[in-house]
Amino acid sequence: MGLNPSETAVVLIEFQNDFVTEGGALHGAVADVMKSTNMLENTAKAVSQLREAGVTVMHCPISFAPGYGEIASTPYGILAGVVASSAFVKGAWGAEIAPELTPAEGDIVVEGKRGLDAFMSTNLDFMLRSKGIRNVALAGFLTNCCVESTMRTAYEKGYNVYTLTDCVAATSQEQHDAAINFDYPMFSNPVTSAEFVSAVVSGETLADASKGYEG
Repeated sequence: MGLNPSETAVVLIEFQNDFVTEGGALHGAVADVMKSTNMLENTAKAVSQLREAGVTVMHCPISFAPGYGEIASTPYGILAGVVASSAFVKGAWGAEIAPELTPAEGDIVVEGKRGLDAFMSTNLDFMLRSKGIRNVALAGFLTNCCVESTMRTAYEKGYNVYTLTDCVAATSQEQHDAAINFDYPMFSNPVTSAEFVSAVVSGETLADASKGYEG
């Protein structure tokens, strides 16, 4: 059977100008993979259809105060790249949600994301549970970073997790493909946006795409 819209949410991770839009601090790093998956257009179309069907649409932007005082003075890894590129500064154009996915009336903007996992510094879990959400679909940036981190926690918390494979992008095609092919099936049901929309709107059966753990 299909997915009940009233028990379903789509969580949009960091669809912000610094990633999405030409001139954004990190757009150049993800532009090629965005193009290869057509992820922005796919996401905008899917979100419109899911919203119309009654699915909860949740936006999870990340932002930091000028000076990045919320994180270590000598960050490393992905956050070092954010600081070095002066990305996602609160109040700046780059931290704004991209116009293609501007929140509509009834959407929820999750506040407080400061790290990779959208659950960790926000009340995302509380909002999902208070609304009776059982099915969570994820889209956004980066395929192998914030999306994957959020996916793993959603799985651990007992949600039915779906990752929309044509609505995510990474800084390289190799990292993007590796995450989808090897990591996503262990912690979610990887599906295309069209497959997910059909399961919600048309009530079509959405087969479990997970390969499970075979180690």
